[in-house]
Amino acid sequence: MLTRRELSTILLGAPAALAAPGDPFPLRRGTNISHWLSQSTRRGAERREFFTRKDVAWLASTGLDHLRIPVDEEQLFDQSGTPESEAFGLLNQALDWCGEFSLRAIVDLHILRSHHFNAKEKPLWTQPAAQERFFECWKLISGQIGTRSTLKVAYELMNEPVADDPEQWNVLIERASQAIRQLEPERRLVIGSNRWQSYDTFDALRVPANDPYIILSFHYYHPMVLTHYLASWTKVGEYKGPVDYPGRLVPESALQGLPADLLRAIGPSRIVFDRSTMASMIAKPVEVARRAGLPLYCGEWGVIDKAPTEPRVRWYQDMRSVLEENGVAWATWDYKGGFGLWKNGEPVTPVLRALGLRG
Repeated sequence: MLTRRELSTILLGAPAALAAPGDPFPLRRGTNISHWLSQSTRRGAERREFFTRKDVAWLASTGLDHLRIPVDEEQLFDQSGTPESEAFGLLNQALDWCGEFSLRAIVDLHILRSHHFNAKEKPLWTQPAAQERFFECWKLISGQIGTRSTLKVAYELMNEPVADDPEQWNVLIERASQAIRQLEPERRLVIGSNRWQSYDTFDALRVPANDPYIILSFHYYHPMVLTHYLASWTKVGEYKGPVDYPGRLVPESALQGLPADLLRAIGPSRIVFDRSTMASMIAKPVEVARRAGLPLYCGEWGVIDKAPTEPRVRWYQDMRSVLEENGVAWATWDYKGGFGLWKNGEPVTPVLRALGLRG
């Protein structure tokens, strides 16, 4: 069994290369297969055709080495908790394709019936039955895909936990990881921080002790006025004026007369933003991972395609360089969604180039 110190050399000890030679589970660059088995109403033929072997082949050809595959409880299991054979068939097929094209995979339990990261009510934190159901989900997922190589497939316990008290998440992590460890002692588990997997909450994360098969994870979408420009589901998306990067994000004249709540969402304290801002913001997870001797992963980051192209590309260039210089593996959000590497049947070449990918 590898020690934490040995695993730390995988990413943290070799920042220039991200993964050291001989790493048994090397992660460098990936993307999210969003809106397929998660956050989607597609079913039947439409769901089958949304993500195919051809997609995996193309993603591998760009130079990516892994895929993060979000899955939702409501797609994998019916209301009685019985596994949905078609959904698991699609997931297993995707994992087969990843193996065929030498891609690793992270299966991310993205949304639970008892926990949506943006929902007002989250029974997961208050109802013991919901917690037991969460553990049962992972036992059943393990029953469906647990025979796959621990060197090819990892599990992400839950996407973007949002607990009022970070200790609620710490306790749940401990119990969930123990449930999985009884079945799969060497499966790599991706564990994120509380409150939308924020970089800023990493010091409140309690990592299960004496477990070298853990990958720590955070998400990064800053500054929101750029990354979520015109995004309909966010307050900051109500801003429709000019936006730029790096430097001053929004001209002073464009701020005049905006409602107070929109000004707060834009974040006047972050109105000037550049590469050094990014580096300072991710310093906390980098330090926590270094002290823990565990690899660090940015499992989501990106800029919506509604943002102006040139600032969007410059942001990707800077964020990629900051992550890689700090030894942080990454997966962009996302492949074919609103932040995508692929749009309208064509690759988004400027973004791919900014990420150092082919296409």
